Amino acid sequence: MKVFYWSNGSQALFFEQTGYIFLNNELSPQQQWQDFTHELCHVLLHSGDQMHLHPLFVEYQEYKAKNFALQAAIPTFMLDELFQIHKYRLSVWMIQEIFNVEENSKKKRLIQYIEKQKWIAQVV
Repeated sequence: MKVFYWSNGSQALFFEQTGYIFLNNELSPQQQWQDFTHELCHVLLHSGDQMHLHPLFVEYQEYKAKNFALQAAIPTFMLDELFQIHKYRLSVWMIQEIFNVEENSKKKRLIQYIEKQKWIAQVV
């Protein structure tokens, strides 16, 4: 896999079995990191040119890539450690500072994490 910066939108491409990630060089470092994790999912887990795939399958791939990006940018095992240290004071601000992500992503990830914790508590 190789990473390049350019002035167009971020995307992943394949050429001769090699994955290439192109990141928009005009984005903030936080946006580039989030785009990188999103495109990394496509390189690692997806195949095919989305221009030739059924729209519902493209939608599925994008859903999976968005979820993967949240998990890769803010890993669960690290949130577990922070949660143990800070208990219920784990904040959206703290996540942004530690993981260098944008506000929208940190909120989504924290909500996702808390909902999973509630689900685990119900099962156990």
